[in-house]
Formats: sequence, structure tokens, C-alpha cells
Amino acid sequence: MARLSQWLLASTSAVALVAGTAQAQDTAQAQEGNRFVMVTHGVPSDPFWSVVKNGAEEAAEVVGAELEYRAPSSFDMAKMQQLVDAAVASNPDGLIVSFTDEDALGGVVQRAADNGIPVISINSGGDVAHNYGTRLHIGQSEYEAGKQAAERMQEMGVEKGLCVNHEQGNQGLDQRCDGFLEGFDGNAEQLATTYDPTSIRNAIVAYLNENSDVRGILTLGALAAEPMLQAMREQGATDMFTLGTFDLSPGILESLEQGGLDFAIDQQQYLQGYLPVMFLDQYVKNGLLPAGNVATGPGFVTQENAAQVIELSEQGIR
Repeated sequence: MARLSQWLLASTSAVALVAGTAQAQDTAQAQEGNRFVMVTHGVPSDPFWSVVKNGAEEAAEVVGAELEYRAPSSFDMAKMQQLVDAAVASNPDGLIVSFTDEDALGGVVQRAADNGIPVISINSGGDVAHNYGTRLHIGQSEYEAGKQAAERMQEMGVEKGLCVNHEQGNQGLDQRCDGFLEGFDGNAEQLATTYDPTSIRNAIVAYLNENSDVRGILTLGALAAEPMLQAMREQGATDMFTLGTFDLSPGILESLEQGGLDFAIDQQQYLQGYLPVMFLDQYVKNGLLPAGNVATGPGFVTQENAAQVIELSEQGIR
């Protein structure tokens, strides 16, 4: 009887030890948090993407997740495809990607989904990303935003417009110009440039010298807006044109406040970084996700409300 009691005691202790070890392992894993990878096409010189990154990093800190942010040094779809491929191979708990090119990214994003990695697309590609297994998209309708920019310029008296595209081949930027041209009923053109500021400035000046009837100019981001504004100032032509741009930066907000720029289209890029991290964390932990895409724009910032946005821009939020 004594031997039986000793055996039961030893067995109970062994079970308790195993259970305690398993619980400790579960606790350690919970404390480690989830690991998410974000891959974007944003070049380091573009202030838009530093705000996206800020939002993602702050969300990761809130939920205790590990965030890896990756982007090519220049707009390069082959390199971005490699970055997404490497991210999928690392088997993260979730993947966030700016879906800028369906041909380059569709297959690798589908592979992530097939391997059970939840994917959220941001910023670009919201109209097609769901075809490749993404859970939802966070951003704006690029086509509709471009169309609204054209309509706004027409309300301001512009009859012919120009859309300056500094990353032709980026589906999101191409859609912005397509919407702009549609909004003008075709009475507008697209000017393709590189993202080099001097090249953008020279291309705009040369185009306007050949097309004197253009009175409205839309750029697709801060990389092109600031060279455009420089060209206007140097030519003393700021008051001759209605000038608009997509996205915000400190320089754009200053120009808005001073009246050198008529409007900027804000898609709240901080949320494009913050929300996917929060959503993926909830999905991995609790199986929770919004039922549909989340629109962060478009909204318009003008001279009237620029001052309200500047303080948040200084904090890296707008």
C-alpha cells in the first residue's frame, strides 16, 4: 500500500511538472507577441512613407508585436517582389503589403495566403488585391480621388489640366491620373517623369512652355509637388495656375497655409500603418477582422484647415 501511494505521488508530481512546463511555454510565447512584416514600395526620400512606418511601429508597441518594415531603395517592382517573397518565406504571423503591381505581386501574395499567412493590403491595389487572398484593404479609391481632384479644379475655373506621374507603372498612381483625366472629360493629359526633383521640375517647365492652355496641375505626392512649387516660384507663375497634390508633407502643409498650393488630397497615411497591425493582431489572437475594406480617404486639406494639420505633421502623424 505504501508503495502504491509513493507511485501515485510520483506520477502526480510528474504530471504537474509537465503541465507547469507547458504553461510556462505558452506564457513565454504570449509574452513574445506576434511578428508582422510590412513591405511597401515607398522610397526612403518620400516623407509619406515615414508617417506610414510611424503608425505601424506605434501600433506594434501598443499590442506588443514585433514589426519588420521593408522597402526597396528605389521604385523597383522586381526588388519589391523579392522583399515580399523573403517575407513570406520567413513565415510571419501576418503580412502587410502595398499592392502596387498585380503582375509582380499577385503570385507571391497568393502564396502567402495559401500558406495560411493573413495578408492585408494598404495604399495601392484595393480593387484587385482581394483576388489574391488578401483579407481586406486599407486606403482610398485612387481613381475616385483623382476624379474628385479634377472636379474640384473645374469648380475653380480650370478648363484643362495636367497630371504629373512620377512613378508610371505604379497601379495606384496610374489610377489617380486615369481618374483625373476622366474628371476632365479627357481635357487633360498625363506627364510621366522620374522621381528625381530636378527632372520633375524641368519636365513641368518644358511641358507648360509647349502647352500654354493648361491652367491646373496635379501631382501625385510630395516628391513631385515640391519641385512643381519650386518651378512655379522661379517662373513667378504661382498665381497663374490652380495647383493640387496628393498626400501631405511639412513642405506641402506650409505651401497650403501660405496659399502657394490650392489643395492637397489627404488619405491619412498614419492609419494605413497603424490599422493593419492592430487588425492583424486581433485576427491572430481572436479571429476578428472588419467585414470589409477600410477607407482612409480621400479628404481635402486647404489653406482654411492647414493650420489644424501642421501640429500633427510635426508629430509624424499627418
